[in-house]
Amino acid sequence: MLDGYRVLDFTQVLAGPTTARYLAELGADVIKVEIAPNGDISRGVPYLRDGRSAYYVQQNRGKKSLCLDLRNPAGKAITW
Repeated sequence: MLDGYRVLDFTQVLAGPTTARYLAELGADVIKVEIAPNGDISRGVPYLRDGRSAYYVQQNRGKKSLCLDLRNPAGKAITW
């Protein structure tokens, strides 16, 4: 349904990542942009297995991702 659409997902934790996941499930190309140096805070939410948060994996499945320092001009330029 959403093939051909690209979405930049700057959200964290619950409502935004869930909504962006729905868009990915509907066929959009969703790119999760995480803020350096730590990324999305939900990466540390238990249940952790092999160092990965099951919650984070669930909320971000079907998305591509990258981590950028948006205070750095080079990092900001990538998002434009």
